[in-house]
Amino acid sequence: MGTTKNLNLSAQLKNPPQQRERGPGHPRRVAFYKPSTSGCPARRREFLAAGYLSQGDEVRKRRGTRSSPSASASSDSEVLQGPLLSSLSSIRAGLTMYLIEDKGGAIAVMLASLLFLGTWPAVLTLLERRGRLPQHTYLDYSLTNLLAAVLIALTFGQLGDSKDGMPNFFTQLSQDNWPSVLFAMAGGVVLSVGNLSTQYAWAYVGLSVTEVISSSMVVVIGTTLNYFLDNRINKAEILFAGVACFLVAVILGSAVHASNAADNEEKLNASNKLGENGSVEPSKGVPDKDAPMDLENPSGTKHVTRAEAGTAEYLIELEERRSIKVFGSSTFIGLGIVFFSGVCFSLFSPAFNLATNDQWHTLKDGVPHLVVYTAFFYFSISCFVIGIGLNILFLYRPMAGVPKSSFKAYINDWKGRQWALLAGLLCGFGNGFQFMGGQAAGYAAADAVQALPLVSTFWGILLFGEYRKSSRKTYILLGFMLFMFIAAVATLMASSGHRSTK
Repeated sequence: MGTTKNLNLSAQLKNPPQQRERGPGHPRRVAFYKPSTSGCPARRREFLAAGYLSQGDEVRKRRGTRSSPSASASSDSEVLQGPLLSSLSSIRAGLTMYLIEDKGGAIAVMLASLLFLGTWPAVLTLLERRGRLPQHTYLDYSLTNLLAAVLIALTFGQLGDSKDGMPNFFTQLSQDNWPSVLFAMAGGVVLSVGNLSTQYAWAYVGLSVTEVISSSMVVVIGTTLNYFLDNRINKAEILFAGVACFLVAVILGSAVHASNAADNEEKLNASNKLGENGSVEPSKGVPDKDAPMDLENPSGTKHVTRAEAGTAEYLIELEERRSIKVFGSSTFIGLGIVFFSGVCFSLFSPAFNLATNDQWHTLKDGVPHLVVYTAFFYFSISCFVIGIGLNILFLYRPMAGVPKSSFKAYINDWKGRQWALLAGLLCGFGNGFQFMGGQAAGYAAADAVQALPLVSTFWGILLFGEYRKSSRKTYILLGFMLFMFIAAVATLMASSGHRSTK
């Protein structure tokens, strides 16, 4: 009986059964096991001859030892290493760099950009009204503004493989694309100077009017330039109707400022608080400890007085607390700063457009265009350098009546620092989203995010009491101004085109 079994086993070993052939997508399955050979020397010899047992196994069997755990682990590693690495490689090969290529995605990121870009000025205005020096605020802001660009480059710009003609972030850093890099950095320079100017303009003419005038100038000048740079991919009849709405908003914004300034002067004259030279008498109001804490007061030790927003007493208290003193200053100073910042803002988007699309053919043959994430990184680098350099200078040589400071004083000034850092992140991601949408739908349409006064005016009224207790004329002008912005956003969004990436 035993002899018959051994003969059958020998026959099976010499002539193994044929396995069914599988297609190329179905590899042959192999069972990794070793049959038991204990108690039968003849079977051990047969398995050894057939290759089922190695000489090492036979030696260990004779010595009465087992395979070591390390050897077993090594064997398992060899079995799993091939399929595991193959699977990971397949997943990696399936990822490509993320780019927005449809109109719906472009509109979504532009709306997010509108929210962010309309909120960060309100945050910086809040700090200025609390009395924090604008130099300190802008230094903090510059740090996180650059951080946002780095995060976008390392995530959207680096994760996944490169696309045709669109290398990822690290690849482009070593390419000969300096003409486009210089365009991107030039855009960052003018944006940084414009942002720096608006810090002081907010104090002179208010948050909402500053954003209205500067943003409208961006659309009137910048959108026209982008339309021709983008080879007219946007619908001209719709696009320029939106530009006209923004132009009307510029005029209405100036009228709102003039009317509101006249209202404030009338309030101060009526309360006999405004001196002959425009100076303000100190407020002698007694703090009301039962009143709610002031949102513009950074600490919980002080409380608001009984002065109501929009009254002369409120304006006087604000002037005493804020870091930039504006009473007695000429209205034309504030408007001049606003228009200067508007010109700067008008140029940064066309410069970025040239950096990513090379309409002037400055790159060498075969060198791919800068991807939007890489261009935004260089753009933010120049913003950072200019912002840090100028504000360190302003620490020791301030402007607009701001007190002197020092770098040591800045390092030790933690009051409101978290808000300045938040503002930098909001502005950084807002600009990045604007460029992502512009690369897909046209930079002219992306200028719709310059309707950020819709957001900043909301914050100005809600947080800072702007336009409270103003005249009916001011309210009517304000209503028409906001209406024109809504019309402008709708028309600019409707003019969105589609940039081919092939």
